[in-house]
Amino acid sequence: MYINNPFAELSASISPAVMQAYVVIMIVLVVAGTLIEVVHKGSAKYFFQNWRKSKSKGAKQVGGGELVSIAIKTGLVDILASGEFCNARRRLSHLLTMYGFVIYVVTTAVMIFGYPTPAMPAPALLPQLWWLGGLMVCLGGYWFWFFIRVDVLAEGNSPFRVVRADLFILSLLASVTLGLIWAFVQAKGAAGANVLFGLYIIATTVLFGSVLWSKFAHMFFKPAAAFEKRVSHALGSRSNLPAPADKPEQFGIARGQPRHY
Repeated sequence: MYINNPFAELSASISPAVMQAYVVIMIVLVVAGTLIEVVHKGSAKYFFQNWRKSKSKGAKQVGGGELVSIAIKTGLVDILASGEFCNARRRLSHLLTMYGFVIYVVTTAVMIFGYPTPAMPAPALLPQLWWLGGLMVCLGGYWFWFFIRVDVLAEGNSPFRVVRADLFILSLLASVTLGLIWAFVQAKGAAGANVLFGLYIIATTVLFGSVLWSKFAHMFFKPAAAFEKRVSHALGSRSNLPAPADKPEQFGIARGQPRHY
């Protein structure tokens, strides 16, 4: 079961061309949703305004070599290692979900486009990585949802309380969970595989089609924000930090240890 391409088995009832077209449509929805959010919310404009403000208020200049070094550090620390999370549990949960999602999406695309039918068997490693990626998403995602969220851990709210900001994580977990269950049921030849596949497609469409309303696009904005922050510090500019962060004693406030969840 774990070495079989579930999408190749599906090709007996759904044309590989249809599956491939669906993947392309999902990619288009993500790109379009991200671009619309950039224009609608002015994310790019805000980024470049901060960039110019940091350069104008900076105490020194940053050369091309230092910019490359900052970009590398941003990639290694802020993106690949999720260095913005101070809480170890939150960071581990995020890394499991992030890397699991990347593995899951990439192997899905490779199996659908490269090995669409049983006549073109996929290497056993691909389905195994697909299962591993999906399980990583579930482990990191459910751990975050039930035990790490701020409103659950710090505020004592029910883990079943849902707000619009939860659309991304919930649709992600629904899509991956239903995908794994569908693949398992299909491999066992049990009844209900078609229904599960339909639910899987609905959840996946919500995940990739709701970029404009969910936090999906944040994964593209965060690297740029992290890079801009590091450049601002290198320039000696602290224009984006509130006064209490620099000199809290002016307000009679003693800074305590920051709390991150």
